[in-house]
Formats: sequence, C-alpha cells, structure tokens
Amino acid sequence: MKKLLAAASIIAGIAFGTPDFAQSRPTVPVIVKDITSPYWRTVLAGARQAGRDLDVEIVELGAQSESDVSSQISILEKAAASNPAAIVIAPAEFAALGKPIDAAAKKAKIIGLDSAADTKAMTSLLQTDNANVGRIAADALAAAITKSYADTEGEIGIIASMPGIAVLDQRVKGFKEVVAAKYGALNIVAEKAGDGQPTTVIDIMKDLIAKNRDLRGVFASDAVTARAVAQAISEKKSDDLINVVAVGSDDTLIKLLQNEALAGLVVGDPFRLGYDGVKIALAASKGEPLAAQTDAVATLITKANLSSQELLKPKVE
Repeated sequence: MKKLLAAASIIAGIAFGTPDFAQSRPTVPVIVKDITSPYWRTVLAGARQAGRDLDVEIVELGAQSESDVSSQISILEKAAASNPAAIVIAPAEFAALGKPIDAAAKKAKIIGLDSAADTKAMTSLLQTDNANVGRIAADALAAAITKSYADTEGEIGIIASMPGIAVLDQRVKGFKEVVAAKYGALNIVAEKAGDGQPTTVIDIMKDLIAKNRDLRGVFASDAVTARAVAQAISEKKSDDLINVVAVGSDDTLIKLLQNEALAGLVVGDPFRLGYDGVKIALAASKGEPLAAQTDAVATLITKANLSSQELLKPKVE
C-alpha cells in the first residue's frame, strides 16, 4: 500500500511540477475520495483502462481517507493549475467542495464522479442514482423477510455510518419511499447514524436488538455499517433471524453474503465508473455536448446469483 501511495505522489509531482511541459496527449487527473480503499482503487483501474483505450494520460490522485477533505481540496487546486484537458473528481463532501470546484472550473472542465457538490460549475456528473439504490434495497429486504417469515411485516431499522452524507441520505430516502408505498406492514422503528466508527455502529445495532424484539430486518446504507451490523447480530443471544441488506462490496461483505449473515448487497460497478468518467472528461475537453447528469447502474447481488457476478471480481491492475 505504501508503494501505491508513493507512486501516486510521484505521478502527481511530475504532473503538477511541469505545467508548461508540451504534452503529446491530453492529461486528465482523476481525484478519488480515498486512494487506499479497494473501491476507489478499482475506480482508478477503470480510469487507467480508459486512458489506454482513448490515448489519455491519467493522473491518479486522492486523499488517504474519505474524511480528509482538506487534502482533496489541495489536490484539486494543484490539478487545476497543471493545465489539464479536464478533471474528474469524486467530491468527498457536498458543501466543502463547492467553492473549490467553482474555482477549478475556471481553468478546466470538471466532471463529477459518484457524488455531487454544492456547485453548478460541473460540466457533467456521473453518479449512481442513490435513491434508486435505496429502492432496490427496500424490495430486497422485503423479499428476504417474506422468505424467512412467510409474510412481509414486522419491525425494521435503518443505520448509516455517518450523518449528513448526501449519498447515504439519498439511499435512505429511496428506501423509505418504497417501504411506505409498497410495504405498509413493515414498521421502521429506528433510523440511526453513527460517527464513522464501527464500534459506534455495533453499539447502535445492539441497542436496536435489545429494544425491538420483533426486529426482522435492517438496511445498512454503507459497507462500514454492514460489517458492524453483522458483527452485532452474530453476538446476540437469541436465535431470531434478522435479515440485513447492505450497500457496497468488499471481501468481508462477500463472505458475509456467502455465510448468509447478509441477505443481499446492492453494488455499483466502480471499474465502469472510472472508465466512463474519463470518457466523459475527454468529450468535455473537446466541447462535445453532454448531459448534465448520467446515472450509473446498481445491481442487487444475493447468495443465489453470487457466482455469476463479475462486478465482485474487478480488475485493479
């Protein structure tokens, strides 16, 4: 991992240290939220492949954690100063990245990836419809409860790892819309958010179990929450089945799905996200007309269709 970060720093230094160097092909910095995470490394792998296919120089950049917003802002400022053809960025925070993107857009076309920011300066936004992710999760959780209990009723909970994160809020919104419209006998007894720490989510889930004896399902809106919720359930004393549908994918979540600790995972295609982000950026740099927003696809994965899912085996090299 240290080699990966070092390589990213060297690449950034070359790109940002010589802004007047004559480039034989367009350069597109791709700025992710967390350069160390498997998800974002897969996004960067997709961007690299697009660079090879489209003859674009890709500069891979990102902070060392999604919470390091100030580093992402600094990276964006340096990227804009390097005279790129366009910039692809996955904003780490809606409000904080608004003005920095406004400023960067005066120097290069900005393509948003995965999440929005408080700005109108993006040329285009390639984003998973997170409300639809929540809708898919709601149908999946209802189906899991029906399979387990032979009816679609009982208490359910919603848990997120952090409050105020736009994509998580959108997932919850879509989830609640479908429950209200289609599953009136499912009662949402709790909607909780942690502080980004798995231990906090574990405590939230244990409290939810203790206070709701008829708890039949939980929607975990992100990977951190999913892992923590599954751990809390594994430590409970009763044998009552609690179905969990989560958003995200990594090795741990896949094992939890295989072991039926999770009933389903709603996943995106991070490789395609990175690839299409570069493709759109190149089109923007040429002045081609683009939609203001393009939706990326989300897919439900269960144990039944797990073996056929190439999305869980992305090429990251």
